[in-house]
Amino acid sequence: MPARTHDCVEGWSCIGQWTGVALGDVLDRVGVRDTARFVVFHCADRYSGGDLYYESLDLREAYHPQTLLAYDLNDASLPIANGAPLRLRAERQLGYKMAKYLMRIELVESLDHIGRGQGGFWEDRGYNWWAGI
Repeated sequence: MPARTHDCVEGWSCIGQWTGVALGDVLDRVGVRDTARFVVFHCADRYSGGDLYYESLDLREAYHPQTLLAYDLNDASLPIANGAPLRLRAERQLGYKMAKYLMRIELVESLDHIGRGQGGFWEDRGYNWWAGI
């Protein structure tokens, strides 16, 4: 994949070349039920209050060709600091949507029963669910 810019909501950015598998290809292999509307990414990291980090995308964004599960950065194995062993890269979104340390991926009809029901760790704390750039 060509180099991509990572834009943070805090105002900084950086450039990296990410390698991985297209999330849409993974979803096609496992099969998506007709009732599924969102993909939820459950992560290993904990933030304030001990809450596990999680994030979500709708199926349209999940199937975008630039959305991938990344395992390499700049032609080397993904470092722990950047989310190893696997992280989400949703290139049309701000950085907080790109969940690190993926442990489990879940397909759901609704986000109401996950976390505080807003679709992501930061969204539960007031950030917008759609973080498109």
